[in-house]
Amino acid sequence: MRVFVTGAGGQLGRALTEDFSRRGWEVLGSVRGAQTGDCRQNLISLDVTDRAGVSSALNRYRPQAVVHCAAWTAVDAAEAEENRETVMAVNALGSRYIAQSCRELGCKLVYISTDYVFDGKAPGLRGADSEDYRPLNLYGLSKLEGELAVRKLTDKHFILRTQWVFGPGGGNFVDTMLRLSESRDCLKVVCDQLGTPSYTRDLARLIGDMCLTEKYGCYNATNEGGYTSWYAFAEEIFRQAGRSTRVLPVTTKEYGLNRAERPLNSRLDRSKLIQEGFEPLPDWRDGLRRYLIETGVTG
Repeated sequence: MRVFVTGAGGQLGRALTEDFSRRGWEVLGSVRGAQTGDCRQNLISLDVTDRAGVSSALNRYRPQAVVHCAAWTAVDAAEAEENRETVMAVNALGSRYIAQSCRELGCKLVYISTDYVFDGKAPGLRGADSEDYRPLNLYGLSKLEGELAVRKLTDKHFILRTQWVFGPGGGNFVDTMLRLSESRDCLKVVCDQLGTPSYTRDLARLIGDMCLTEKYGCYNATNEGGYTSWYAFAEEIFRQAGRSTRVLPVTTKEYGLNRAERPLNSRLDRSKLIQEGFEPLPDWRDGLRRYLIETGVTG
């Protein structure tokens, strides 16, 4: 299979290109600002907000599937007035251009979305096919606009909503907690935002499996192992890493450092994955264990 991965320099993009290569697939990745023209390195430069550039790259490579990871993901920075136009251009307009090109080529498109398209105020779990969108911040709004563009422009789409992603190749909550623990004996972490961590290696395997099917639609995709809070996630990180750092639970309001409002109940219903015959992701604690081994934190 020939696959094109946008945002190949990020955590998920790197895991995808490695997973696909292990499958023996032909993989080309793109990042903004990469050295151009050397496809032997399986990496090209692409600005997804450049419609002509997107069309040219995909028509030249002619993939059978595109996994669209490229996005503005700095949630708080997105709220700054000077960044808002860029955020919408990358996450909404860029996704539209990718979807248009995929439709023209007749190839599959996997769009990586987020739980932030919802407000997290409803009780219970959020189903994969829920359309009760109420994003609380510009990041969530921009990703929702990307979702809607993909759904409108191509039938051959998989929309994956994931959350709390961690893996090699970029800043994430696990790395942040471990770094802070080196200089602090105690950390305050929010306890009232609920969700599930997602290990990029496990997500990549699922996405690769999806690319082999035509089971199109929206899916919630995180690791298994139940739902947790950032506070409990931090405690598990320190437990597995053998760190003695204490964690103090605080509410989002008490924490008070975020510019962008966050959803509190981001518990996603993953049952559609099983219903459609996909292998669920392992327990997030096991994903964390493997990540700590991979990064040399534990043996």
